[in-house]
Amino acid sequence: MDYIFQKMTQEQAETIAFIWKYENEYSFYDMTADEEDLKDFLNSEFRENSHFSVFKDNELIGFFTFNIKEPRIVNIGLGMKPQLVGKGEGLNFLLAGMEYAKNKYSPLFFSLIVAAFNLRAIKVYERAGFIKTETFIQETNGGKYDFIKMLYLVNKDDNI
Repeated sequence: MDYIFQKMTQEQAETIAFIWKYENEYSFYDMTADEEDLKDFLNSEFRENSHFSVFKDNELIGFFTFNIKEPRIVNIGLGMKPQLVGKGEGLNFLLAGMEYAKNKYSPLFFSLIVAAFNLRAIKVYERAGFIKTETFIQETNGGKYDFIKMLYLVNKDDNI
């Protein structure tokens, strides 16, 4: 079954922010873990043209954010419904988001940032063709954490 992308509604943002809770160290990704991120995520003007809900079989299963910070580079943010994480759906979900963004924005590159501890996600990103380009420390969620920046070169002929 195909993934359906639609502009994120306020109700969907609130569901993701307040109902979706991840287990163990992955609670780092709970929207409520960082007040500033939560405020932005719930702000419809902030989300206006960059946040998309993803549905499969009429169920909200995830979201993507696409931000163009530099010409022809699309920065990707994403999240899957907690009950689906670790179930083998990640690569297909990521590839669907990349295909959607490729058609919408025609980028030369995709970039993303991932917490260094999230080996499960890093493995998915590498399987999709992303490469590690930079490591850095960032303050978030009340502490300082290691992050990895990853990059993907889009080929016009890619069937992402």
